[in-house]
Amino acid sequence: MSDETTDATVLAVDDEPDLAELYRVYLESAYDVRIATGGEPALDQMDESVDVVLLDRRMPDMSGHEVLSAMREAGYDARVAMLTAVEPDVDIVDMPFDDYKTKPVTKEDLLTLVEVLLHRAEFDEHSQAFFALASKKAALEAAGTTSNEEYEELVERMESVRDRVDDTLDRLSARDAFVEVPGSVP
Repeated sequence: MSDETTDATVLAVDDEPDLAELYRVYLESAYDVRIATGGEPALDQMDESVDVVLLDRRMPDMSGHEVLSAMREAGYDARVAMLTAVEPDVDIVDMPFDDYKTKPVTKEDLLTLVEVLLHRAEFDEHSQAFFALASKKAALEAAGTTSNEEYEELVERMESVRDRVDDTLDRLSARDAFVEVPGSVP
């Protein structure tokens, strides 16, 4: 990851203020970083501009699961990584998060995690656009209206989006897509 900042916004949520501030220090050279030290403050800081949320699972005012549920119910589609000292159990299966990492994490681990989550979001955006165009193409083909300029432009747009999907997949190699952040609580 380079030291150039991006337009991405990260919300780091941890009830330990020193840890939340450490996450800000780790990430601020590359991202716009907000921190919150509890569930309610996290929800207060959440808006459409937040791209990634690093969310502690066990907090005194609201659990990470409750915060995540409230974010999803409010319609926020930010990528969420549960970043916690709680070892995962089967209860995580139905939680709508994108990644689960056990503390502690290094600066490099955190930067890699955020980068991978942003690449996943980009892939989702491109793949949704591709399938929307493919659906339109199929509808035009079913109606027999393929001999016109609009259809040809649609096919060209589809190929362009397919190239972006492929490029994003290349960046999301198997290693990066399932990167393991080392470290666990004994």
